[in-house]
Amino acid sequence: MIHEPAVEVSIVAACRNEIKHIRAFLESVLAQDMQGLVWEAVIADGMSSDGTRQVLEQYSSREPRLRVVGNPGRIVSTGLNAAIRAARGEFILRMDAHTSYAPSYTRRSIAELERTGADNAGGPARTRAEGIAARAVAAAYHSKFSTGGARFHDEDYEGWVDTVTYGCWRKSTLLRLGLFDETLVRNQDDELNLRLVRAGGRIWQSPYIVSWYSPRSRISGLFRQYFQYGFWKVAVIRKHRVPGSWRHLVPVAFVLGNAALLVAVAVAAIAGAGDLLRYAGGLWLAAAAAYAAASLAASVLAAQRHGWETLPWLPLVFATYHFSYGLGFFAGLIRFLPKTARPVTADSLFARITR
Repeated sequence: MIHEPAVEVSIVAACRNEIKHIRAFLESVLAQDMQGLVWEAVIADGMSSDGTRQVLEQYSSREPRLRVVGNPGRIVSTGLNAAIRAARGEFILRMDAHTSYAPSYTRRSIAELERTGADNAGGPARTRAEGIAARAVAAAYHSKFSTGGARFHDEDYEGWVDTVTYGCWRKSTLLRLGLFDETLVRNQDDELNLRLVRAGGRIWQSPYIVSWYSPRSRISGLFRQYFQYGFWKVAVIRKHRVPGSWRHLVPVAFVLGNAALLVAVAVAAIAGAGDLLRYAGGLWLAAAAAYAAASLAASVLAAQRHGWETLPWLPLVFATYHFSYGLGFFAGLIRFLPKTARPVTADSLFARITR
């Protein structure tokens, strides 16, 4: 009897209706330098209806190491768990269909995991964008003004972090943690990493693990994306009774503070309370002026690094990051904090993943 060698690394990904990106993603997987590695790729398809499944099956028919599994749950967390359960590798390497990968990505991820003794290893969130709007979104993505200084937005940072883009683990680590939380549509990566760190694990970021994420190309898509991030962040905080980082609370404080001042202005105007109107109005104008100045300064710095043609877009992009996340967080407070909070269905506004 001939025994096949044990699989060392399983690449896992979850996708749904990704016909515009799926071929480029699969080519990126197949272009990985796997010399000396026994590998497989397990792709979980979330009931795609746009031809994505057919493309996956075409590729898997030509490359038997690429396998397709079903994901009836249709969201990322259920898809990743389905792929991980089907995976046969000692190492699990997560990938995403909207990202392209340097040929050394797989080998370097495993090497950094073993070299550092980390429980999860990954690279920073580099971006590759086409069009001025998308490049402005990418420029703001790397600015501390929009993201609060999370290490994975820093392309040059190397060291221990609290979360990382995608990731590489031993399968035994993921099984011990209980895999991804299938009640979460967004933020399932951060929540898994929060559990890992709270259990005593360590996460390593290396700039030599190279990939390029394709950011949203429309302001409306960016708004929906970060509205959902804010919304689902509340579910993570409710589960763990503590935010993964206090920077997650700044956008909702910003939104609620503005709303409170505007309500005070409106009430004062209706009631004819001149002193209150002047006080509340002055505070709001001062806050708005300070925000506008900070946004302009951050826009100039971002445009200086990523291209001056993005400058006219950047104030709008920064405001979209802040207000969408803050509003989503506020909606999450209303939805998740009550003890009788109902589960969110896969077809709701808060669960629908769009580009």
